[in-house]
Amino acid sequence: MNRRDFLKNCAAAASIAAAGPMAKLAQAKPATVKKPNVVIIYGDDVGYGDVGAYGAEKIPTPNIDKLAEQGLMFTDGHCTAATCTPSRFSLLTGIQAFRYGARVLPPNAPLIIPTDIMTMPKVFKQAGYKTGVVGKWHLGLGKKGEETNWNEEVKPGPLEIGFDYSFLLPYTNDRVPCVYLDGHKVVNLDPDDPISIGRKKKYEQSTEYPDGKKNREAMTYYESSHGHNNSVINGIGRIGYMYGGKSALWDDEGMADVFVDKMKDFVAENKDEPFFLYFSSQDIHVPRTPHPRFQGKSELGYRGDAMVQFDWSTGQIMKTLEEHGLTENTIVIFSSDNGPVYDDGYKDGTTVRTSTKPVDRGHRAAGPFRGGKYQIYEGGTRVPFIVRWPGKVKPGVSEALVNQVDLLASFAKLLNVELQTNQAQDSIDTLDAFLGKDKTGAPNIIEEARPLALRQGKWKYVRRNKNPELYDVENDIAEANNIAEKHPDRVKQMEARLAELIEKGRRKATT
Repeated sequence: MNRRDFLKNCAAAASIAAAGPMAKLAQAKPATVKKPNVVIIYGDDVGYGDVGAYGAEKIPTPNIDKLAEQGLMFTDGHCTAATCTPSRFSLLTGIQAFRYGARVLPPNAPLIIPTDIMTMPKVFKQAGYKTGVVGKWHLGLGKKGEETNWNEEVKPGPLEIGFDYSFLLPYTNDRVPCVYLDGHKVVNLDPDDPISIGRKKKYEQSTEYPDGKKNREAMTYYESSHGHNNSVINGIGRIGYMYGGKSALWDDEGMADVFVDKMKDFVAENKDEPFFLYFSSQDIHVPRTPHPRFQGKSELGYRGDAMVQFDWSTGQIMKTLEEHGLTENTIVIFSSDNGPVYDDGYKDGTTVRTSTKPVDRGHRAAGPFRGGKYQIYEGGTRVPFIVRWPGKVKPGVSEALVNQVDLLASFAKLLNVELQTNQAQDSIDTLDAFLGKDKTGAPNIIEEARPLALRQGKWKYVRRNKNPELYDVENDIAEANNIAEKHPDRVKQMEARLAELIEKGRRKATT
């Protein structure tokens, strides 16, 4: 089914019951009301078209599709940036990442979220929730200006910005160190095999790993195509050099199982009180190493099979909630940190064709949109976005413009947590849109890559010094026709609006 038919068939956008959830909470006796649990399931490099409910035909995603069927599926839902670190920063802080210069972090980068600002887990903690993060972090660890010592307590990190529990893949699965971090400690670390990061070996007794630049034969899982050829861990070249920690190394193919087990532990331990869980999967980021039981389950090689694995993880989360009787009182949000990418450093069998609509063996990972990861066009930030809350959010499809940066302020509204004027400066309350009551959504959103872009309704303005771009994404969904020269007044207005949002923040700017 093409995009236009999809929207035509779903023209009856979802709405919610007239009495909103907060009204019901207000009418009930405080002692009898249990606040909803919240689970955010966050994919990595999952494109709009990588999910069956959004049009994927070559990747079976029954669990995500069921979530979409039972929830509200947004067709204009966005992460804030076309790369992972900036989107994750904005999601957790309600602040556009460019304000803090947040870019994709190298190995051993310090924590980039200030510990003294409001964050999403702090919002939940103020409302009496237990908070946890499981999975990929990639927001830095340790103090700025100091080298992180992986053999001692690694902090500050998630526990210092509002999480009660954390079990992490510290950076990305293609970057060192290739170890798990449980709270402040590396899991299974042998003190006689200390870890150091960098080109020079710091401890004489530390294990040495092959250098992919000097020994390509060591990359036995699959070879690097570009940039992933430093330390070779588990037969896979990585970004950055690592020494030591052999007993602590993760098993790439078992990573999804580990994260699911940790998710189950967190839910079981906190099932009797309100909890917020940020489940941040490594799938489908490179290196794609799906467990053998998922290999061959799609028509698209490692990338498609990794998506099948992510679908399984999603199903395990839903099953766990059901087993503990939490399904009805849990808000589940499914989304991704940025749009899709095909060959991103490894020869993993992904077929690449360069075009405005990238094709992977006949599969359009970005759906009908132009671009993908790293790019300013819609394929870079328009991602799967599903909200499920039985009895509160009516299942259906919404064309409202929504953005992950607005989740923080919206949850604050839902939970009656007051934000100060200097907190979460780019997060605005769009709770009604997330719950299906508002079919319009945010009046504007900023899309980050290089350069910045502004969405206002159907209009999209891409800021470029000499050749600005303007698109009508309602009638030109593929952003094929730059109409900036035909609408100079619109360009001028949107540039002024973008400048105001940058200067004041979205919360303080005029409506």
